[in-house]
Amino acid sequence: MGKRMSASRRGRSPGRTGSLLGATALTVGLLAGCGSDAGLKINVYYAPEDNFQSVVDDCTKASGGRYEVVYNKLPRPADGQREQMVRRLAAGDDSLDVLGLDVTWVSEFAEAGWADEWTGEAKAEATAGVLPGPLETATWNGKLYAATKNTNVQLLWYDDRLTPTPPKTWDEMIGQAQALKSQGKPANVVFTGAQYEGLVVIYNTLVESAGGKILSDDGKSVVMDEGAVKALEMLKKVTTAGITDPSLTNSKEDEVRQAFQRGNAAFELNWPFVYASYAKEKKAELQHFKWTTYPRFEADKPAKTTIGGYNLAVSSTSKHKAEAYEVALCLRNEKNQKFSALKDGVPPTLESLYTDTVPLDATAGVSDDNPSMDTKYPMRETILDALKDAAVRPLTPAYQNASTVLSKVLSPPSEIDPQKTAEKLKKELADALESKGVIP
Repeated sequence: MGKRMSASRRGRSPGRTGSLLGATALTVGLLAGCGSDAGLKINVYYAPEDNFQSVVDDCTKASGGRYEVVYNKLPRPADGQREQMVRRLAAGDDSLDVLGLDVTWVSEFAEAGWADEWTGEAKAEATAGVLPGPLETATWNGKLYAATKNTNVQLLWYDDRLTPTPPKTWDEMIGQAQALKSQGKPANVVFTGAQYEGLVVIYNTLVESAGGKILSDDGKSVVMDEGAVKALEMLKKVTTAGITDPSLTNSKEDEVRQAFQRGNAAFELNWPFVYASYAKEKKAELQHFKWTTYPRFEADKPAKTTIGGYNLAVSSTSKHKAEAYEVALCLRNEKNQKFSALKDGVPPTLESLYTDTVPLDATAGVSDDNPSMDTKYPMRETILDALKDAAVRPLTPAYQNASTVLSKVLSPPSEIDPQKTAEKLKKELADALESKGVIP
């Protein structure tokens, strides 16, 4: 999840990446002879991203005329993106080469046999320098099925005029909000409470921060342990403490952002895109817009915040796999991850970029038109801290079913009965895992 979001069972032999890439070197001359003019096109299916075409063009140029990279823009809603790719792959469509996958889809596409396994030199390049949390989202059953393109993680945002010292725990945040309310000041805690994936992200963060599990590590069974119940208790507590807005059950990322910017809240749990919006719309007050890592569940244990993002997989139906691996690696290399981070606000998965202070155009000075990581991401160190100990959503090929169940049962959060809700989730999630539906 993040700025753009609001986000199976047939075997197949894994892609022989190393030998395929070796073959690429042997056929360069032939491909150069054909060239993109002869019609060799590598099709990339990816979500809408304002400046992604520039990245695509860069990779076409990098091919030296061997092929043209074509950006097939998927629908904006995550469900529509997945549905379009799933239906085409299930029909054996061989025109798909590189697949842009939300971090929650990799296990489903891998289990279905739609995404090739990454091995050899391609795997080594795709994993080098990648933060462990994002890398986990690209793996399934201990194997790599995608290259990480970008990640995302929520932070706690606040106004230092209201809260000079931000809370370190959920209990502290609730207490500070109630104190502000008693003083007649903005006091609400705003987060994604609508019945959709955003609510699942909040709950998963609470579960992981409480040391709990929703599903088993192999994604085949339901756990819903003590930590999962404690997370339900906290979600109930925060939504019945008189510090959430009546619109909570309709709040998605942008409604949360707007509520805070209007001065209707003291604390905002949201993705880093909110900083750029605040800088644009309330520039005069930007110096007071602060951030810190997500509140902890327990004071002595760091929060484990659920990450979002996108990964790039090679379609198992592709007729040009060697080139597809090459393109996927190019689209998410260090240069292009930095470009996308600075131009489209999608945090990189490469740790080195969080300490990179060189502007986009290294030959010119830093400016609004030539940003650097420290100007666009003043919160980059906090993001990095969160990413180093992050949580991922339950890894299962049936994630879409599980997510639907979670968001339905958890909504509205104020009506949660921790023990009864846990039992209901245990039963309905077990049914969801059994149905294993792939086609929407």
